[in-house]
Amino acid sequence: MSAALEAFSCCAPLSAQVMTDEETTATAELFKVLGDPARVRIVNIVATAGGPVCACDFYDALGLGQPTVSYHLKKLTDAGLLEREQRGKWAFFSLNRAAVEKLATVADLKAACC
Repeated sequence: MSAALEAFSCCAPLSAQVMTDEETTATAELFKVLGDPARVRIVNIVATAGGPVCACDFYDALGLGQPTVSYHLKKLTDAGLLEREQRGKWAFFSLNRAAVEKLATVADLKAACC
């Protein structure tokens, strides 16, 4: 048996329902927004912070200026990956759990195989 066939035979059948065209389009948009390394880093910082993160905390972490960080935060918020909360003059960001779960479902290849 070839290695490719062995890989397929070890994998369990897919248990999740097949996504609709609308779901695949919306999910593709989420991945598209994550196509920038700074945005991936922002999501990683927020995911590992344990709570909302102030916009000011991203400047040094990313080595980027305020306008560029604001641009990336807006893209992530508009896409629905981040939620924004205004506290006085500062904006705090947290993950939108529903969007993260959607990404995790598509990208959870480890659970689908071996």
